[in-house]
Amino acid sequence: MEHKGKYYEDEEGFVHVPVRVRYADTDKMGIVYYGTYPVYFEIGRSEYMRQKGFPYRKLEEMGYHLVVVRMELKYYNSAEYDDNLTVKTKVSEWRSRGLTFHYKIYRGDEIIVEGKTMHICTNSNKKPVLIPKQLQEIMRNAD
Repeated sequence: MEHKGKYYEDEEGFVHVPVRVRYADTDKMGIVYYGTYPVYFEIGRSEYMRQKGFPYRKLEEMGYHLVVVRMELKYYNSAEYDDNLTVKTKVSEWRSRGLTFHYKIYRGDEIIVEGKTMHICTNSNKKPVLIPKQLQEIMRNAD
C-alpha cells in the first residue's frame, strides 16, 4: 500500500479518506442523516482525483465539469456522531463522456454504506463533451 499523507490507495484501487462524523451530520437521535452520505461521497471523489494527480479544480480550470446524473446508495448500518469513518473511492467504469465512482464507507471493518455516482462530462455551456484526454489517461490507468 502506498501512503500519501493521511490518504492512501489499497490493492483494489480504492483511495481511503478518513472522515469524522460531525454533530451537524446527524439527526435528532445522533445518527448520521441519510442525506449526509452523498456529501461523504463528494469528499471521497475529490480526494480520489487529487491522489490521482488531477484535482477537480484543474478540470474546472480547463472548462469542464463532472455532473452527477445518477446516484445509488445501499445502507447496511448506521453511523453516529463522532464515529471515525473511512470513505473508500475508486472509478468502477468510464466511457468517453462519463464515468462512475464506487464508494464504500466503513467504521473500522464494518460497512456502513455502499454507493455509486454516475457522471457526465460537460463544458462550460453545460453541453456533454468527451472527457479530456489527460483525465481519460488517468482513469484508464486507475482500473
